[in-house]
Amino acid sequence: MRTNNWRAAWLGLGVALACAGASAQPVPAPMPPAIAAPRDEAYPGTIALEVDVSDVALGIFRVRESIPVAGPGPLTLLYPQWLPGNHAPRGPTNHLAGIEISANGARIPWRRDTVNMYAFHVDVPAGASAIEARFQFLSPTAGNQGRIVATPAMLNLQWNTVVLYPAGHYVSRIRVSPSVVLPEGWSFAAALDGASTEGRTTRFADTDLMTLVDSPIFAGQHVRRVDLDPNARVRVTLNIFADRPDQLEASEDQLRPHRELVRQAYRLFGSRHYDHYDFLFGLSDRLSGIGLEHHRSSENAVGAGYFTDWDEHLDDRELLPHEIVHSWNGKFRRPADLWTADYNNPMRNSLLWVYEGQTQYWGHVLTARSGLWSRQDALDSLAHTAAIYDARVGRNWRALQDTTNDPIVSMRRPQPWRSWQRSEDYYSEGLLIWLDADTLIRERTRGRRSLDDFARAFFGGGDGSWTPSTYAFEDVVAALNAVTPYDWAAFLRAHVDAVAAAAPLDGVARGGWRLTYSDERSNYFKQYEANNEVADFMFSIGAAFDKANNVTQVQWDGPAFNQGLTVAAQAIAVNGDAFSAEALRRAITAAKESAAPIELLVKSGDQYRTLAIGYHGGLRYPRFERIEGTPDRLGAILAPRAL
Repeated sequence: MRTNNWRAAWLGLGVALACAGASAQPVPAPMPPAIAAPRDEAYPGTIALEVDVSDVALGIFRVRESIPVAGPGPLTLLYPQWLPGNHAPRGPTNHLAGIEISANGARIPWRRDTVNMYAFHVDVPAGASAIEARFQFLSPTAGNQGRIVATPAMLNLQWNTVVLYPAGHYVSRIRVSPSVVLPEGWSFAAALDGASTEGRTTRFADTDLMTLVDSPIFAGQHVRRVDLDPNARVRVTLNIFADRPDQLEASEDQLRPHRELVRQAYRLFGSRHYDHYDFLFGLSDRLSGIGLEHHRSSENAVGAGYFTDWDEHLDDRELLPHEIVHSWNGKFRRPADLWTADYNNPMRNSLLWVYEGQTQYWGHVLTARSGLWSRQDALDSLAHTAAIYDARVGRNWRALQDTTNDPIVSMRRPQPWRSWQRSEDYYSEGLLIWLDADTLIRERTRGRRSLDDFARAFFGGGDGSWTPSTYAFEDVVAALNAVTPYDWAAFLRAHVDAVAAAAPLDGVARGGWRLTYSDERSNYFKQYEANNEVADFMFSIGAAFDKANNVTQVQWDGPAFNQGLTVAAQAIAVNGDAFSAEALRRAITAAKESAAPIELLVKSGDQYRTLAIGYHGGLRYPRFERIEGTPDRLGAILAPRAL
């Protein structure tokens, strides 16, 4: 009996220990202390920021900062993470290197925050009135590392990439004394005031960190400056930087629509939210492309032949109109949840379909009104956009509103099934929504009012001010109702929240046009393909190819998709002939009169497959055609505005 009891006791103890062990979990390690929230208080002293960008051969930017401190104790320095215009936490902290921090000539240790990788902690020693930070920004030397911002002929300096700033203050309350060292013989352009150059060093007037980050620099060997608004009280300059001097040559016929762009923007908005404005415009096949808005400037870079191959760059001509519109929509008027007090608190993108969508709309309209596009080019470009969203099957599961999260969710990485996944559709589907609103206002008011009236009232107030004015959804609705009463809240929410197959093409029809398809490419479509180095068959077999015949897009549930074609496969042959865009056009045309499938030989990795694509609908390229007997409201929208 005693033996059995002893065994029973041990068995019970084992069970109890097993149960205790099963329920006892590790205790999570405590999180580090929260980083100080920004306060609307002036930071004591002025940061001296010296940036040497002269080593363009290696693309290394060398930085020295002297940061005043109030006394000994802990200090947190932040590297900008959430960048205006990026709509995402994309500050390139991975390119930061060689960080050394010192006080009174002696190095002091720094520690990166274990949660916030953009925060660096230091302990300021007694007796220090300032600390010095030295580091390098190692700019990308290849496209797969990020944007190439330095070449032997030009560079693009964004101040947010070369600054550490103290936590706990609005960036508008941190004063900075900036300077830059350029390569010998280079010129620069920037919206910063008070430039004074001695040798290779240029110093600018003291400014606040918000204005500094909003005022990037373009610099280079080959520069041309064009006054786009001669004799005006507010200067607007097109600062052109090129790989070679001959690429700066622009005729008066080419410059005239750029001048008209400024005039048409003023006629639209009726105000200026800057005391001067600088287009920073790079023409390069080496510097990475960009289009980024600022209050008194914009960063723009396209291919080197923008002027010299003028007729081949239709697709690029919408960039400058889009970015200058942002001075009003996005910089001056800004969604409340996109405005933050510093660059390390999260931004929220809920109203990007206004910020970017309406900018896309006005950019398109001003490209036409200025003469950068002909009326036909503008119609053909809009037809291309309408066709893309007519085929955007991802609308069946995902609302436009959710795509405003894409800059954060996908970080602009390539996608395998863009037509199904969707990708930042708030830009161009947003354009179609605002076309719908514009034509609806014109219809309801019999042409007496338009979205122009909304733009002037909503974005145009406060002439000369560049202090951001924030807004919410209700403010947009109220401004639309002031133009013409309607249930604008329901109209907008239906467009942005609906999960539905139908594309928002009511504005096209109400504008007096319908979307159709032709077996002939429009001039715009040809230039779009040439400029982007693609052959686009998305509206026929449902695939697009780059210049190396690699698949770049596949239409979800389209003919090519249903035979297993995927992005990154390489087309080798079509119907037994070596693959080319022209060979595929011939095959698609021949299939209209034949029951035989189109045979596409593709290579994926080290495997070859022949796909039998049973498509017989012929070539399909988007166009608009007039709806007889209806007002041409779309034509009226695209027409230039007289004084």
